[in-house]
Amino acid sequence: MGKVNVCLKRSYIIVISLIAVGSALLLGGTLFNHGYYYQNEEMEETLLTGIHAMYIISTITLALTIIGVYGACKENKWALILFAVGMILGSLFMIFIEVIGLAVRPEMAEGLKMQYLHMLPLNNASESFIDSMNEIQMHLQCCGLDQGYLDWGYYIPESCLCDEESTNPCVAAPRDSSLFEHVVDDQPIMIYNESCIPLLIAHEVKTIHTVCGIFLGITLFWVLSVVLCIFILCRLSKKEDIPVVVYSPQAKAGNYTILADAAEYT
Repeated sequence: MGKVNVCLKRSYIIVISLIAVGSALLLGGTLFNHGYYYQNEEMEETLLTGIHAMYIISTITLALTIIGVYGACKENKWALILFAVGMILGSLFMIFIEVIGLAVRPEMAEGLKMQYLHMLPLNNASESFIDSMNEIQMHLQCCGLDQGYLDWGYYIPESCLCDEESTNPCVAAPRDSSLFEHVVDDQPIMIYNESCIPLLIAHEVKTIHTVCGIFLGITLFWVLSVVLCIFILCRLSKKEDIPVVVYSPQAKAGNYTILADAAEYT
């Protein structure tokens, strides 16, 4: 069994320690979100599936990093092989998730659009959805879903009003709307002109890109740990060159030459 370079071992341990810290943080965040949504009774089936997936990924990754650290410290080949195989499978799974996430963008955008269109007309929507729409309109600086302020009918909410720092285009509100009920002058009231669905879809696509970018960074980090692990395995599998000891027949026979007579020193 060969010797492992100290710098190589330390680099490997640092990388998988960072992976372990990330896995522990992911597990803690998943536990926190699970408890939060459970207390608020907002747990949906898709959200619950995602939380369970995060539990599995973080737990398995954390267990593999512990095995990897043990294998590096004890120079145990089987522990290192188990870590390498597990991280390779995990990297392939992450790449698969990234490809699927990028492939379903058009279907996801269309599904999101249809989901919001089913909420029309907005004046008949539930109070919880109207509250969500008010937050969306103030945050994204938009009004309505598909046809702008027309989706609200007569009762246009104040969340559609343009503020001084608005970057999106604004338009004068119709005078036969609820915004002019308590107005006595002829000053126009400016509201957001753009509808919210295109902005919501763009925000969703941006979120998908961000998540895929994070997953790609994690995958590259995992691949780096696998490469370092393989280098360590190669070093452990390399046989050390042991110098050959040559025995001389003359040495066995005691063939020595007397350099000086002992009597000379007496």
